[in-house]
Amino acid sequence: MNETDIIAPASHPYRAVCFDLDGTLLPMDLDAFLSSYYQALGKFAAERGFNSAAVLRGVDAGVRAMLAHDDGTTNHAVFWTAFRNAVDGETGDTDTDWEGIFNQFYEEDFGKLGASTVPNPAADSAVATLLAKGYPLVLTTMPLFPPRAVEWRLRWAGVDSAAFRRMTVYTNSTSVKPKLAYYQENLDALGLAGEEVLMVGNNTVEDLAFMQLGADGFLVTDCLLNPNEMDVNEVRHGTLEQFAQWVETLPTCKNPATSIQP
Repeated sequence: MNETDIIAPASHPYRAVCFDLDGTLLPMDLDAFLSSYYQALGKFAAERGFNSAAVLRGVDAGVRAMLAHDDGTTNHAVFWTAFRNAVDGETGDTDTDWEGIFNQFYEEDFGKLGASTVPNPAADSAVATLLAKGYPLVLTTMPLFPPRAVEWRLRWAGVDSAAFRRMTVYTNSTSVKPKLAYYQENLDALGLAGEEVLMVGNNTVEDLAFMQLGADGFLVTDCLLNPNEMDVNEVRHGTLEQFAQWVETLPTCKNPATSIQP
């Protein structure tokens, strides 16, 4: 039996396909990555004469604020307000161009974090197959980072960022996974109903939440995160290689989403 025979075929046509990034297209141990990220950012700050501990506490405050807010403000605005409140309050520094400094970090040092990453060729294969079949692709990754950080991670995954008509980053998102507001925001940007979308991810909570709005799901199991101990047999699932084989069975997209807001 071919590996794809054990995965149920698509039950209806899709007009777009949404992908998670970390642990889905990009092989990743999230805890190890975050540890390396914080170490690199702290070192970067210290080398420029800043209090690295205060900077990292500011980042924590900003991330917590992005995860908690529901006021319709962009994650970007929420992060920087919380960051500056934390860091300025601790150091008394109100003049530093923190966003410019972080942009420098993301342009230079952040890219080095992926030096040891080994991409899975199935990621590029699946993306290429879907594009050839006419499916618009959206990268619905957790929108806590600026665009440059997302572009780097796609590069580590061996996938061209130009493949995606929309990528969720902290500047274009007002919510986060697994909140339904995050997924509704993406449906609105696609101009689609949930039933017209396939969501591909590795986290049973953060990614499969999209299914509550009607989206179909495919759970990639290479770096599976299953915090709610879901029975994965309840949804299509398989390795990224199996997913790449499965998309070969999809028909050409006859009615793709056309008015996607980037």
